[in-house]
Amino acid sequence: MKRIITNSLVALSILALTSCSISGPLFITDNAGGTDSKKGESSYTIVFGFMPFNADASIVTAARNGDITKVATVDQKITGNFFTTKVTTIVTGE
Repeated sequence: MKRIITNSLVALSILALTSCSISGPLFITDNAGGTDSKKGESSYTIVFGFMPFNADASIVTAARNGDITKVATVDQKITGNFFTTKVTTIVTGE
């Protein structure tokens, strides 16, 4: 019986520590964006499947956070594990 409990705890610990990350471009514009371009981010975290009421990972918020007026690229990254998922929007430009 003790062995079953120990194995279950180990399996749950491994499951809780695993994570997955997906990222990719949403769109690219003709505006300039090189190595010296500004970068802004906006994100929110989902806990146990519940999204917060003030969740905002919009392009406008990310551009405002990076003081960007001309957007060059927009990427989105989603990182999740067993309990939480984080959605981040990344904007670059001038």
